[in-house]
Amino acid sequence: MNLSLRRLVLLGPGLTWLAVFLVVPCALVFTYSFFERGVYGGIDYVFGLGNYARAIDALYLKIFLQSLKIALTATVLALVIGYPAAYFIAGAPANRQKALLLLAILPFWSNYLIRTYAWMVLLNREGLINRGLAAAGVIDTPLPLLYNDFAIVVGLLYAYLPFMILTLYASIARLGPELREASADLGAGWAQTFVRVTVPLTVPGIAAGCVFVFVLSIGNFITPDLLGGGRRIMVGNLIYDQFLSARDWPFGASLAFILIGIMMMLLFAQAWLVNRTAPGAARG
Repeated sequence: MNLSLRRLVLLGPGLTWLAVFLVVPCALVFTYSFFERGVYGGIDYVFGLGNYARAIDALYLKIFLQSLKIALTATVLALVIGYPAAYFIAGAPANRQKALLLLAILPFWSNYLIRTYAWMVLLNREGLINRGLAAAGVIDTPLPLLYNDFAIVVGLLYAYLPFMILTLYASIARLGPELREASADLGAGWAQTFVRVTVPLTVPGIAAGCVFVFVLSIGNFITPDLLGGGRRIMVGNLIYDQFLSARDWPFGASLAFILIGIMMMLLFAQAWLVNRTAPGAARG
């Protein structure tokens, strides 16, 4: 078996899977976005750019900006919390790292909806958090922790923080202790080593983790619907409603493709940053 045929045999199943379940659906979404909604729903095959012109209306731009704000907040908090956690795990003894990583991914062992409903129990006015604060004498009246942006960010952060930790851990663990020891030998303190050596060398991991959390957060529709109580509409909710409630598939397709475009730009930016910071990039 020659090399070309061997590559085809090995890559064929994976490429076929991607073509059938990724490329073809995306192509259909892109095609539908140029048509119009039928009178009773469905698709009227009249070509035009009206859906994209409608998508940049002030109403929908506001929803995009709200989604961007919430997703960025969740991403920044995930980075602030996830980097120290990943740094601690990477610096732990080798025989403890697996156990710590297991604790980080433990939430994935339960259903996403169950975890979201659990946060509803914790955050509502009669929930465990408000009851605990009231019992401790910290508050007199229950705090409005549920059905707002705070609850949505908490839900997204809890759901996607493990992605950030795992990505950063992989990046930090590759450094090894030699670089930090060399920096210390040259007279740098821990803080200076961390800022000038560790963080710059883990920029690819930071970028990958941020892209993971941001992309998953901005397209999420379950968390805003449950923890936000439907009071805060994000892009994912808007697309969901267009397909299943308004039955406006072409407009929903245009919104979905715009979201796909944003995600692709972020992935290309991440790839560019990784290539820019890769060893030997400056010499190339």
